[in-house]
Amino acid sequence: MSSSQYNPDNELDDAEIVTLTDESGRSLECYIENALETEDVAYLLLMPIDTPVVILALDDEAEEDDLSETFLIEDETEIVKIFADAKAVLAELDLTLKHTAYTLTVSGELPPLEDEGILTLELNSEEQERLEPEELQFLASFYHLDQKYSIYTPLTPLLFLATYDNFGKIELVSPDDEDIQPILEDLLFDEMD
Repeated sequence: MSSSQYNPDNELDDAEIVTLTDESGRSLECYIENALETEDVAYLLLMPIDTPVVILALDDEAEEDDLSETFLIEDETEIVKIFADAKAVLAELDLTLKHTAYTLTVSGELPPLEDEGILTLELNSEEQERLEPEELQFLASFYHLDQKYSIYTPLTPLLFLATYDNFGKIELVSPDDEDIQPILEDLLFDEMD
């Protein structure tokens, strides 16, 4: 599932790209940012080539400036329903919305970053009660069936941790696994150097 082969000597080209594929068959092309080989497995730190985006919805009952009732749209059925509207509003900014694996992405040049367009938000997640606050850059808003949605891109890069076995198969690894924490720290530390 890779468009390039892993180099066991850890000498990665700047343009080395792999493709992640989800259960639905959608793909996401990623740069290999860093790699670490253990005795039997190669671990990869991957960053999407296109810019990840999130879509937020404000609770119908909440005041417009009350961000505590903002929800991240993660439900696949809802994403499919609003995708055409989101794609149309982003096309007005010369951005192309893509329904890629594991995250929505856009291709094209993002508008300049403006302080008033940055949102710091703590989102509720289905897996966790609260997530760390995240800074997001506003891109566009749209309505679908009287519900207002806003599209943002995270200011912090979205990274995936994956393994790349000897057969060339890439699988995502949960960074929350205690055994993976030291490997993730090594990959992130090496990336910052």
